[in-house]
Amino acid sequence: MKGFDNHPYIPNSAPEIQAEMLREIGLASLEELHKNVPDALKLKDTMKLPRAFGSEYELRRHVEGLLGKNTDCKKNLNFLGAGCWQHYVPALCDEVNSRGEFLTGYGGEPYNELGRFQSLFEYASMVAELVDMEVVNVPTMDWAQAAATTARMAQRITNRTEVIVPTLIDPEKFAVMENYCRASVRFVRVNCNGKGQIDLDDLKSKVNSNTAGVYFENPGYLGVIEEHGQEISDLIHAAGGLSLVGVDPISLGVLATPPSYGADIVCGDLQPLGIHMNYGGGQSGFMATRDEEKFVMEFPSRLFGIAPTSQPGEYGFGDVAYDRTSFGHHREHGKEYVGTQSALWGITAGVYLATMGPRGMEEVGETILYNAQYAAKKLAELPNIRVNRFGSCFFKEFVVDFSETGKTVAEINRSLLAQGIFGGKDLSNEFPQFGQSALYCVTEIHTQDDIERLVSAVAQAAR
Repeated sequence: MKGFDNHPYIPNSAPEIQAEMLREIGLASLEELHKNVPDALKLKDTMKLPRAFGSEYELRRHVEGLLGKNTDCKKNLNFLGAGCWQHYVPALCDEVNSRGEFLTGYGGEPYNELGRFQSLFEYASMVAELVDMEVVNVPTMDWAQAAATTARMAQRITNRTEVIVPTLIDPEKFAVMENYCRASVRFVRVNCNGKGQIDLDDLKSKVNSNTAGVYFENPGYLGVIEEHGQEISDLIHAAGGLSLVGVDPISLGVLATPPSYGADIVCGDLQPLGIHMNYGGGQSGFMATRDEEKFVMEFPSRLFGIAPTSQPGEYGFGDVAYDRTSFGHHREHGKEYVGTQSALWGITAGVYLATMGPRGMEEVGETILYNAQYAAKKLAELPNIRVNRFGSCFFKEFVVDFSETGKTVAEINRSLLAQGIFGGKDLSNEFPQFGQSALYCVTEIHTQDDIERLVSAVAQAAR
């Protein structure tokens, strides 16, 4: 039929077919389909679209050419982090999560769960032990959603509407939190001091009878370790609110667990635990609380528990308090809407934690600390480069200021990329007050040679 050669995969765009379909539904034009859309929402300008391709082959060739420009962290040495970090992934993690019963499994019910429920129960148990809590959910999409849900849980538990967050939070994560919580939570920003930690005096002035909680991260977005976690928790508890802590779980082999300094709800990202970066797609969030009804009943996502069956000595795994979820029997009463999430990454994180064990988590944390400190020390020896501007203890990530070199971070990073290195994340737009600064990430995958190669390349780029 005429028109199919130009649009083999969207035949409805052929004028004759459009006209026939419009006649069938009694309309004269496509515009009539949109007559109920408010005029304010309609695009008035002409869309600036490129010239249409003449064939599917031309389109495929064009897209493959674009994809061919991609490069990765196998071909380049990587010092990027800022929410998606390069860690070593044991082969066992990929072997288990590629098994059909896990890879293709959707939500599942007890009659066809093929081990998923038990695997997720084991995952939750190990994360609970890692963060020193008792209840952990089936994973959310990412840390941003987990943080947003943590704020909404605090709002429902306290029946208050304000959550305090630090100014030095990841702007992208905060945008997700604001969007997700818009209907029920108002965020209040608290200043950070010269060490990159929460300003306790400013916090005292902003905590009030409507404060549901204080959300802070340890380590923070810029790698800084918060030294006053207990004081923050004490302040908010005295006002009747909750202490909400976001955490990088791979740090907990060497850093204190959030409950040890008063956290009520803990959240974070599972990506460091055996999950590849996948061009930014390997994210998965978790929340954790004590085993108290007021917390458990506010989780919007699935929780798996263990219970005896009708056969003595036999146990099964299944949902806990299923009706509180949006896919329970009373959907309209769900705490929040929760759809398909990232359970496969939960199983993967469970495999990682089982493989590493407590001693392995301690070793990887120590290695990260040593490597990051060594990299910061060597970079600080370069002229006109300021490293760790906050002067605080840090984990895995630290800020490098290039302002005195006369070069922008963009210029530095272009030079590094030409030498096969991904430099740190440019912070000049997110935090212009720090000048030409970048966030560098160093993990257990970096060797001494890698760090010395970086230092040499930075020295050349900063000339």
